[in-house]
Amino acid sequence: MRTAFGWVRRLAAVLANKKGLKAAAVRRRYRGLTAALARHRGSLGALAEASDHFRKVTRSYWPGLFRCYDVDGLPRTNNELEQFFGSYRYHERRCSGRKVACPGTVVRGSVRLVAAAATRLRPIEVAELMPSDLSSWRDLRGRLERRQAVRTLGRRFRQDPAAYLQSLEDSLIKQALPP
Repeated sequence: MRTAFGWVRRLAAVLANKKGLKAAAVRRRYRGLTAALARHRGSLGALAEASDHFRKVTRSYWPGLFRCYDVDGLPRTNNELEQFFGSYRYHERRCSGRKVACPGTVVRGSVRLVAAAATRLRPIEVAELMPSDLSSWRDLRGRLERRQAVRTLGRRFRQDPAAYLQSLEDSLIKQALPP
């Protein structure tokens, strides 16, 4: 058990990257350490199969495992991303009184999540709320309104499918027939 945890600590130290190495260097060190783990598999006793599984899972994550070392601000783990989204959900539920996440997040999540992230960094001044580029702001509003319209149509269908289909049929007939 001590030997296995020793390997885990060494692998974690490479990923912690206290020296601030680039992704290529971290990848090289990690690859070397996992290869050494495979060579010394016999010293792990009953945990040898667990080390095989660990290496298999590591290989499956390999393509995206080291990107965070080259991109500033990219969370190093899924856990950090989960904490961010979990915090947003928590505050959303507290504000709304709902037990589940607000359905508006589906429609306006691209705006709400960015706003939540920005307000964590520093307080937002009133002057910053005014759009600097009016055309891009209008474009964003249009996209959000289109997404809302799609959800509204879906709700109308779920509430009364027969009436919704009849209204579609009527509008198509009016378009097809001459006045």
